Amino acid sequence: MPVQTTFDFDAMLSSAKEAYGEVLLELADEGAEFVFTYTDNVAPSTTAGALVKKYPERCFNFGIAEPNQVGASCGLALSTGLPVFAQVFGPFLSLRSADQIHTDIAYNDVNVRLIGTHSGVTAGGGPTHNTIADLALYRAIPGLTICVPADADQCKKFIRASIGYQGPMVIRIDRGGSPNVYADTGYDFEIGKSIEVTEGDDVTIVSCGSFLYWSLMAVKLLGDKGVNARLVDMHTIKPLDLDAIDKSAKLTKAIVTVEEASINGGLGSAAAERLAETSYGGKFARIGLPDEFLVLGDPEAVYDFYGISPEKIAARVLKLLGK
Repeated sequence: MPVQTTFDFDAMLSSAKEAYGEVLLELADEGAEFVFTYTDNVAPSTTAGALVKKYPERCFNFGIAEPNQVGASCGLALSTGLPVFAQVFGPFLSLRSADQIHTDIAYNDVNVRLIGTHSGVTAGGGPTHNTIADLALYRAIPGLTICVPADADQCKKFIRASIGYQGPMVIRIDRGGSPNVYADTGYDFEIGKSIEVTEGDDVTIVSCGSFLYWSLMAVKLLGDKGVNARLVDMHTIKPLDLDAIDKSAKLTKAIVTVEEASINGGLGSAAAERLAETSYGGKFARIGLPDEFLVLGDPEAVYDFYGISPEKIAARVLKLLGK
């Protein structure tokens, strides 16, 4: 059943980068036992900074040594038996720390939750700081759960659900304020189970992260054109909700994926693999960032340049449908 969403962009901005610190502080106050490691971009004024100030004995600052931080987070999980939440600057998590994620975290199957901030193109540092190859890397690492929250509240849900979840996990969030997708935050949530955001029988749009809101805007634009679009929040990329992909294939004759990541190896590739294996006969398209070092600019300008604005998502869907 679809959930209640919001189209009120200006009134609904919030930050997942603040939300993870807020919920960790709440959990600590509630008596939850965990360790927190972080990089030097956690300011004292943030909610994560408040956690560090109130519970310094469980918090460890690793400066700008991300690979060391990831490796040490594994050691802390093994030595304490507690879950470790590791806030890592996203651009340097997936590529600089790839060996530590693979060999230390995943191989040892430890309960480390790598919170990769500044994902996509939101770091502001241009091509060297764009976090767009990460989903492809993460998907290839055995046993690694990949979570891409759609908004700040969903980020909190992931943090809370991860306390009792077994195995290593990446939680991928952007840099700053993003619209809240869900007006009613009491919806059913489970790691690995997607959410049907809107109903429709013409096309299914499968999206995740901050681009779920852009996809929701595209659904509204498509509705104005007489196209009933079904929207699925695939917030967990791995394990992928295969039942949701199969259901989409049965309900609509066209499926489109939308993600703020490289077009190679991410959500679109994961969906395409399932559709190919089950002999889907409908139309399919991937919308994401191209196989190149991206242009430099504000995130929204970059999105528009590469055709990932709501208007251009809608136009791509209309073209796919032949309308």
